[in-house]
Amino acid sequence: MSSELRANAVTLHGNPFTLRGKEIKVGDKAPDFKAVKQDLSQFGFYSDTNGKIRVISAVPSIDTGVCALQTKRFNQEAENLSDDVEIVTISVDLPFAQGRFCGAEGIKNIQVVSDHKDLDFGEKYGFAIDELRLLARGIVLVDKDNIVKYVEYVSEVSEHPDYDKVLEELKKLL
Repeated sequence: MSSELRANAVTLHGNPFTLRGKEIKVGDKAPDFKAVKQDLSQFGFYSDTNGKIRVISAVPSIDTGVCALQTKRFNQEAENLSDDVEIVTISVDLPFAQGRFCGAEGIKNIQVVSDHKDLDFGEKYGFAIDELRLLARGIVLVDKDNIVKYVEYVSEVSEHPDYDKVLEELKKLL
């Protein structure tokens, strides 16, 4: 695990927090990471999404309004995207809570996985909020060759990411 800390990297309701892990940048090779699927099996970023363009939508908790809307928005967008695109929402919510949310909200066009066990994504992509053990809100767009093409760390965690910008960048890859 990385011990790199980025103090005051994000705020939540104006309060500054530290992000742990290496900040990912456009042009970087996207690190492989492991997470937990809703059926408690292992999700591997490379093994489960290989050969596709990937949108990683990081949210603190699907049990909050902005996170729920972000997840529903990407689920809706996925209906109109090519089969060459995989959208993965990741949070530290337990897989059971994610499954309940996805069932209640009809989320079936995207993968929703949990980083609760190891914070593997949070550490490798620099989204782990050190003080809260939650993920910061953001988006990472990864091409078929595992190269990062777009990154957004939302500076105020309670605000939405720039959906239009990530979709614009995604369409450039199709």
